[in-house]
Amino acid sequence: MSSIGTGYDLSVTTFSPDGRVFQVEYATKAVDNSGFDSTAFPLPILTVVGIKCKDGIVLAVAGLAADGRQIVSRAKSEAASYEKVYGEPISVKELADRVASYVHLCTLYWWLRPFGCGVILGGYDRDGPQLYMIEPSGVSYKYFGAALGKGRQAAKTEIEKLKLSELTCREGIVEVAKIIYGVHDEAKDKAFELELSWVCDESNRQHQKVPNDLLEQAKAAAQAALEEMDAD
Repeated sequence: MSSIGTGYDLSVTTFSPDGRVFQVEYATKAVDNSGFDSTAFPLPILTVVGIKCKDGIVLAVAGLAADGRQIVSRAKSEAASYEKVYGEPISVKELADRVASYVHLCTLYWWLRPFGCGVILGGYDRDGPQLYMIEPSGVSYKYFGAALGKGRQAAKTEIEKLKLSELTCREGIVEVAKIIYGVHDEAKDKAFELELSWVCDESNRQHQKVPNDLLEQAKAAAQAALEEMDAD
C-alpha cells in the first residue's frame, strides 16, 4: 500500500510507513512532468535552465506557471523588507534561504498543499554571480548550472558538458538556447516561446531580458544546431 501512496497521500503531514510524504513527491513530479493534470497542482513550467557564467547568470524559460507567480511575489516582498530593515540589498543566499523557508512552510500543515513548482533564483551581490535552486520540498542548493521542468534530466546532461567557468554570458545565452531547443519534443510538446534573461556586467548587474538582437541570434544558433543534429 505504501509504495503507491494509497491511504497515505491525503495530507501533507501524513507519512507512509517507510517515511515518505507523497504530497511532496506529487508536487515534485508535477514540476518534472508538464503533462501532469490535476486540480491540486496547476501545470508547471515546461523547461527552465539557469547557468552561472564567469561574468554573470543566464536564465532561459519556456512556459509559465501559476504557483511561480506567488513565489515571485513573496521573493519581492522579502527583498523589500530586508532592504527596509538593514538598509542594503539582500544577498542572493539570504533571499534563497527565505524563499525556501516559505516553500517549506507549505509542507508542514495539513490544510496547505506543497507548491507545484520549483524555483531557479539567480542574482549578483557582493560575492559575485550566484545561482540557487529551490525544490517543492523547500530544500535549496547552490549551483553552477540547474534545470527544472520537463526534460530536466536531458538539460542537466547538456549543462554538465559546458565549461561554465570559461563562458561569458553572451556565449551562455547561445548555449542555454541550444539546450531548450534540444529538449523540446515537437511531436509531443506544444509550440513554445523562448525567453532569455541575464544578470551580468553588461546588464549593470540588474536582472533584465536579453536584448532582442541577441535573443534572435541565440534562437537562430539553436535552430541551426538542431537541424544539424537531425541531419546527422
